[in-house]
Amino acid sequence: MERDDTSPLISAGLMMPASQDQQHVQTRQLALAGIAVSILVVTLKAMAYWRTGSLALYSDALEAIVNVITAIGATVAVQMAGRPADTRHQYGHHKAEYFSAVLEGILILVAAFTILHEVVGALGTPKVIAQPGFGLLLNGLATIVNGAWGWQLIQRGKSLRSPALVADGWHLWTDVATSIGVLVGIGLVVITGWHWLDPLLAAMVALYILWAGWRIIQVSMSSLMDEAVTAEIQRRIHAVISDKGFGAIEAHDIRTRTAGRISFIEFHLVVPGDMSVARSHQICDRLEAALEEAVPGANVLIHVEPHVKAKGDISEKDAVII
Repeated sequence: MERDDTSPLISAGLMMPASQDQQHVQTRQLALAGIAVSILVVTLKAMAYWRTGSLALYSDALEAIVNVITAIGATVAVQMAGRPADTRHQYGHHKAEYFSAVLEGILILVAAFTILHEVVGALGTPKVIAQPGFGLLLNGLATIVNGAWGWQLIQRGKSLRSPALVADGWHLWTDVATSIGVLVGIGLVVITGWHWLDPLLAAMVALYILWAGWRIIQVSMSSLMDEAVTAEIQRRIHAVISDKGFGAIEAHDIRTRTAGRISFIEFHLVVPGDMSVARSHQICDRLEAALEEAVPGANVLIHVEPHVKAKGDISEKDAVII
């Protein structure tokens, strides 16, 4: 019979737990809501640019268009990341969210270079801004919506351990910061009559989002390369092993990696040579349960070794004495 490579690995225990399934539903709902919010914001900012002709407001509107595209990309990535493990992807599809974050960074860079291209053409002949009050009002409203939604995405993304939502939230906060700068700058243009400030502001916005886009790509690529958990979580793992591993001798070769909301933890557990398999299995069960409670989303793999066959010795740097 031909093997079905798309069927979930239920027998291997890799089906998504109920709690993770609920997290996936909530993440997907937030991602879908993000599309609606980003469309509202880009509409307001596009109207502000259309009524004023300001290049700075154009740069802000262009970044908002990027927000729409990345919100759609985040939704697709979240949907893919929530798929259960199968025989071809036995560790799941959690890393799909990092691809969304990389795409977001790339699109931000494209937007920045597009803005700089417009700036070069406008520096010689700056335009007079029309109806600045109405444009500032629309842009200010869009900025408030962006700020509130960005804060929501960061907070909820962290609690749901969703890299795509957190990256999208921080990008929105970057957008808020640049929008505030644009609003202040346009106000100065109106007060002083220095219309050359408009393209200069657009250039400053472009340089800022260049940095933001590069930062998002850098962080996401690091995660795609199987980045270890944070130092704080590593300390938590060591503390749990030391506290709950009684009956064993030591643990060493502790390795971790993150993939979306999942933290993979594996290590070697050294036990007395005459300990029964059943007894060592009880210790492993206790450690797994404690680690899964201390590190949300933990996936634990323990290799048991008898003391006489243990690799290395207890003076090893990464060893945890139990």
